[in-house]
Amino acid sequence: MRRPAAAALLLLLAGCLPAPPPPAVAPSDHLVLRPIGFADLPGWGGDQQGAAIEALLRSCARRLQAADNDAVGPAGIAGHVADWRPPCNAAAQVERGNDAAARAFFETWFQPYRCANNEQPEGLFTGYYEPELAGARQRSPPFETPLLRRPPDLIQVDLGEFRGELRGQRIAGKVVNGKLMPYANRAEIEAGALDGMHLALFWVDDPVAAFFLEIQGSGRIKLPDGSEVRVGYDGQNGWPYVAIGRVLAERHLLERDAATMPGIRAWLAAHPSEVKEILDANPSYVFFREASGDGPIGAEGVVLTPQRSLAVDTKFLPLGAPFWLDIADDSGSLRRLVIAQDTGGAIHGPVRGDFFWGHGPEAEQRAGTMRAHGGYYLMLPKTVRLPDA
Repeated sequence: MRRPAAAALLLLLAGCLPAPPPPAVAPSDHLVLRPIGFADLPGWGGDQQGAAIEALLRSCARRLQAADNDAVGPAGIAGHVADWRPPCNAAAQVERGNDAAARAFFETWFQPYRCANNEQPEGLFTGYYEPELAGARQRSPPFETPLLRRPPDLIQVDLGEFRGELRGQRIAGKVVNGKLMPYANRAEIEAGALDGMHLALFWVDDPVAAFFLEIQGSGRIKLPDGSEVRVGYDGQNGWPYVAIGRVLAERHLLERDAATMPGIRAWLAAHPSEVKEILDANPSYVFFREASGDGPIGAEGVVLTPQRSLAVDTKFLPLGAPFWLDIADDSGSLRRLVIAQDTGGAIHGPVRGDFFWGHGPEAEQRAGTMRAHGGYYLMLPKTVRLPDA
């Protein structure tokens, strides 16, 4: 008989207590740069900086095509093209293979800045590579999975061209009755939504390999006659990228620690009847073009250099700039000079990178298991004056 009275007393007391404070709201992503000296870069003296010169020169060749007063990077964070002409010209004079000369070049022309997301200098770093698939130009067993060209009605929009605060955000769709409407998602495309356009560029023998090719953004197709061709990214359907490793973990089908590329592949191979459902959980779909040249082309429009190219979030950081990496995972530490030459659908935030390992079995293994933490340091020409913001 005392329980109702006790309950009433508790309710009365609760009504007299102050309301609990609202949960803390995480601050929005914000790049903070702090200048430091080269002597303070962890491991700076232990790298072969000469290997990064060729990658930098590729970015320089692209950048110097623009006018001197063109801004570089979001909100002109990396100055103007004119700031880059002297260091780019000096880079061309560095003796190839001379690491001491390359190190002296960077110390002469650049100022390093520690990057942080607000006050957090550490972030996640993953890896990617250039895969190889078996395929053919015409459909025939076992080549039954298409790699599609970019549809002619796909409209891609860089929202930053309309609103400065939306820089780095993109959408895609198609025009219907004068309105831009969402494009077909992965499940709809796989069900035949685009079949009438006859977009097949190549046919490959493995739908899972085709899915991972989309994540990497470029790759090689080995044809039945033994020849090889490259394919590269040529657009995306506008739907957000959803990591299927996270989907498997959230459904308690795979431990989070096992949600690496090899772990995901093994799970899919063991559950063939569930492959389509899991792959369709990622509504994003990538279209390809046949590519030529010495390697895959990054978002900057230059050929990527194995183990010297990095993908970053261009909402915060400039392409074509050198970065000093200081990261580590279970396989060890990685302290290396790289050039930001790419971006990706899963690369979000001021301290977030995707390291390009190159081509071949070792590159696939390293990229597929890489989940490192650490930070990086942006290098800008010494003439650049950072915006007040």
